[in-house]
Amino acid sequence: MATPLDFQSAARGESHRWKVLGVGVVANASFSAAVNGIPTTAVWLREGYRFDNAQLGLVLGAMGLGVAVSELPWGMLTDRWGDRPVLLNGLAGTAAALLAMALFVVPHGAHAIPPLGWLVFGMCVTGLISGSVNGSSGRAVMAWFREGERGLAMSIRQTAVPLGGGLGALVLPWLAASHGFAAVFGALAAMCALSAAITWRWLHEPPFAQAPANVPHAAPLRDAQIWRVVLGIGLLCSPQFAVLTFATVFLHDAAHLGLVAISGTMAVVQIGAMAMRIWSGRFTDRRGNRRAYLRGSTLVAAASFAVLATALEAFHVSGALLMALVAFAGICVSAWHGVAYTELATLAGAARAGTALGMANTAVFAGLFVTPLVIPHLLAAGSWGAVWFVAGLCALGAYPLFPKPRRP
Repeated sequence: MATPLDFQSAARGESHRWKVLGVGVVANASFSAAVNGIPTTAVWLREGYRFDNAQLGLVLGAMGLGVAVSELPWGMLTDRWGDRPVLLNGLAGTAAALLAMALFVVPHGAHAIPPLGWLVFGMCVTGLISGSVNGSSGRAVMAWFREGERGLAMSIRQTAVPLGGGLGALVLPWLAASHGFAAVFGALAAMCALSAAITWRWLHEPPFAQAPANVPHAAPLRDAQIWRVVLGIGLLCSPQFAVLTFATVFLHDAAHLGLVAISGTMAVVQIGAMAMRIWSGRFTDRRGNRRAYLRGSTLVAAASFAVLATALEAFHVSGALLMALVAFAGICVSAWHGVAYTELATLAGAARAGTALGMANTAVFAGLFVTPLVIPHLLAAGSWGAVWFVAGLCALGAYPLFPKPRRP
């Protein structure tokens, strides 16, 4: 029997899907502003909390650990309960966690610095709650859009990641330097609260007539092909997180650049990633070549990091050239997300997309936890050239994990 909600959804029609996509973009942007924006304050975080590089890496990875642990359960709950309740509760809970950090886990002068454990705990809890955002917003987009337009829609949704990160790169370092970390965490809490209000207003279930019927025979957790794509996504994200978490430290320590140059470089990375994600979604929708595009992306990303590492080790390069090389590598390794998530959700079927996207995001944010922990050790044992060379190897390692292109 049709419910009143079914009739309300049908009355909204297909045009409502663009509002749903807008909700996905806003929600993911607020999430990304925290996850990808806080690392852009790494230099000021290290100074304000009196950290060394190893402690800084632990703090920067703690939110990724929280997201990694919670993504799969959140994805499974989204498939069971629906997109709206999971996304609403996740955004409201994330806003509350960030507000608590702004009130209780910030330095107050040189003699009132919170213990390392409290900051790690706060970042981890924030990640645990915010892990709901990715899978639920992605499943909503898959439910409202059809094959042939999902690549573009998911890529637009994925632009929220560099959009939020770009806003964070432009605003958060300035807030940290000028007003302290209470302002940083407070601004992020306000963004999440606003996103929750927009979600409450616009995110609804699609008309039941549009519900996809391509439910797979095997659940995602038992599908070897889905696991390969999940691992490929996670591995290819590691060099991206190397840029997002430690590029500011690299540009400060190795290139001796200031606030404006560092923030500008990170903003260019995020803006370039946005443009490339939209282009790649549209391009692969028209060509039907998602798998070939993903394999090609791994090779381009690996080559970009190889160039950066070689330039550092073999030549004396200027700060401007290092900015350009970091921006180029960051854009190359961030351009493929929407295409990969569309391919993964298509393999799983829209009814199981929440679980599949949760699996992928678990792998992704496990990488966000591990990457900043490993980089200080690579630096201690080698150099920045070694860091970027290993990043390129990670990108290359993802190549065989993505499916081979289908024959015509």
